[in-house]
Amino acid sequence: MIQTNILFGIDQLLSHASVYKNKRIALVCNNASVTTNGIATRITLKEKGFNVVKLFSPEHGLNASGEDGHYQANGTDGLTGLPVTSLYGDRLAPKQEDLRDIDMVLLDLPDIGCRFYTYLWTMTHVMEACAVYNIPLLITDRPNPTGGNLLQAEGPMLDEATCSSFIGRWSLPVRHCCTLGELAGYFKATKVPTLQLTIMPVSNWQRQQTDGYTFTPTSPAIRHRSTALLYPGMGLLEGINVNEGRGTEYPFEVCAAPWINKEELHSLFLQTNHPGIYIEPVSYIAQNGLYINESCHGLKISVTDENSFHPVSMGISLIGTLLNLYPFEVKERLYDSRANPGGKAHLDKLLGIPHALNAIKNGENIITDISNEWTKLMKDYLLYQ
Repeated sequence: MIQTNILFGIDQLLSHASVYKNKRIALVCNNASVTTNGIATRITLKEKGFNVVKLFSPEHGLNASGEDGHYQANGTDGLTGLPVTSLYGDRLAPKQEDLRDIDMVLLDLPDIGCRFYTYLWTMTHVMEACAVYNIPLLITDRPNPTGGNLLQAEGPMLDEATCSSFIGRWSLPVRHCCTLGELAGYFKATKVPTLQLTIMPVSNWQRQQTDGYTFTPTSPAIRHRSTALLYPGMGLLEGINVNEGRGTEYPFEVCAAPWINKEELHSLFLQTNHPGIYIEPVSYIAQNGLYINESCHGLKISVTDENSFHPVSMGISLIGTLLNLYPFEVKERLYDSRANPGGKAHLDKLLGIPHALNAIKNGENIITDISNEWTKLMKDYLLYQ
């Protein structure tokens, strides 16, 4: 029976206050870092007497509303008056001066279970900096909102030699089905062995559970858990010249372009028979990104059965269908961002393999069953049943 009295790692920490209250703490967080009753982590810690002296923020800034890929400046938090050092601005990792006069770093960030969602990689840069400068790191864990069934993990695994970037530094599946705390344990063992790491786990969360707590929007385009479910597949569209719905009511739930015949695409994509989704033709005026203010035509995709749905397989299949129908229109997109200036090879970085578009065009078997391999790699680091 699934329990619903979930307590996040931050809620657990509050009951261990005496151990940490005298520590000078640097907190890595954003507005999606909240307790189970919706109170901002940084507010709760200050109210409970924790000595939080500075904040670090990831992509999208402390308010979690900055535009995708855009530089985020340092600043001052309007809620607490604390200084904020951006880890998506002049630096991606804390520097020695950022950690001076700090006793520990506390990281409380959300995640959505996808390799190219950057909060995960901010965590790894913080891990490395803490190891280098001998600062203990405490991670307060959170549930994976798309579930933790490792049999649903989808590759390909990242090729570190050719495709390592800030949207995928180290080898993981595209959909990893783990929590940040679990991945941190794995990375400590395999990448950052000298790190002084403590993980405060979630209480009463089961691996296959996706309900029992309120989903807080993690960034401007991930406003609903249903979007997070689609993101590992629909996010791949950032790598080609198709609008992925940013600025609409349905980011990553729609995809379109002026040159697409929506009925034609709908008919052919239905034949790929992907389970767990409902597909319908759609038209909209692009409000952001590619084809802004133009009429675009394509598909809207809704998840009907998350247990049978395989988002990465679907996303690759959708790109393949577009290539089949529109071989002269589909192009790789230059996706310029703070983490990838110029935006070259973005699809390669998203999928984690070189020459990704050609591989899809040639019908290569990009998706292989990596769930057993991934389960074996992670078995010693799993925190939940």
